[in-house]
Amino acid sequence: GKNHQQTPNIIYIMADDLGIGDLGCYGQQQIKTPFIDELARNGMIFMRHYSASSISAPSRCSLMTGKHTGHSAIRGNKTVILADGEKYDTPLPDEEITVAELLKQKNYKTACIGKWGMGGPESEGHPNRHGFDYFYGYLGQGHAHSYYPSFLFENNQKIMLNKTQYSHNLIIEKALDFIDKNAEQPFFLYLSPTIPHAELAVPEENLKEYDGKFLETPFKGGHYCAQPKPRAAYAAMVTLLDKNVGQIMDLLKKKGISENTIIIFTSDNGVHQEGGHDPKFFNSNAGLRGIKRDFYEGGIRTPFIVRWPGVIAPGSQNEHVSAFWDFLPTVCDITGIPCPHNIDGISYLPTLKGMDQPKH
Repeated sequence: GKNHQQTPNIIYIMADDLGIGDLGCYGQQQIKTPFIDELARNGMIFMRHYSASSISAPSRCSLMTGKHTGHSAIRGNKTVILADGEKYDTPLPDEEITVAELLKQKNYKTACIGKWGMGGPESEGHPNRHGFDYFYGYLGQGHAHSYYPSFLFENNQKIMLNKTQYSHNLIIEKALDFIDKNAEQPFFLYLSPTIPHAELAVPEENLKEYDGKFLETPFKGGHYCAQPKPRAAYAAMVTLLDKNVGQIMDLLKKKGISENTIIIFTSDNGVHQEGGHDPKFFNSNAGLRGIKRDFYEGGIRTPFIVRWPGVIAPGSQNEHVSAFWDFLPTVCDITGIPCPHNIDGISYLPTLKGMDQPKH
């Protein structure tokens, strides 16, 4: 009802290395993304939204803190070795204020499920120390280069998997579980699956849909696993993520909270060209110049779709130039939480409402 207007649930879904051209609603012809396309039809599609960087860690740091990379604490993918002998990423410093910490002021339940990449176990950068009640997934980015990892983390606990389980499915299961358990109060779910980042690996049941559809050049492996059918595998990964968006939508309806839930779908940077992926074949960067790691449009312009029933006019499209560091002030604007002073973002709430929008 109306009393919820200042505390809508917020689900921020961030794919990993998904190109802006990989979704039907942005012109993709060969990969099917019906559920994300439906999100766009029922919401708003941003044509000029930018990630904060052309690689993972700085992009995520900016998203969480509202600062662009001139001011943000993490500006590259730099690793540190921790007590367990494993490599993790540069920790997000204690003093940085995240979106999740701010939302705790309004009693939101908060979770980060998927890839964190801003500090390992026992470091000051751990998500539980930055406003997240719950974490499940990869703390370290390097571990996320495998979809059948040795372990994942649940909060601070190492969950041993011994390379037997497809991590993405576990991540989605935990996300659905979090929504299911927290439907009665406002929640913020930052869902950061690693699909379709290399390696190109997907369960056989998902590969079936695209198997034999494309002319394939087998990828022999190296840093990433070998993949005899890289085109089919990439397409199947994107379609699996799309199906998961459908599952989330279904659960929200079943719980009766669909109307009061903001869903955002995006990607942390441009498309990759690793593990056998051929971005040209799929036009993954929608004809823009460059890919991941390039500071051209193709490296940093990302899909950005927002669905918020009753606020956003369905089927809207906008050309407002916005970026990851705008998320934090937008959340503050929506919830009435005072915004930290030293940030670079500008709330895009006016754009969502179809009103006059201050520009960068």
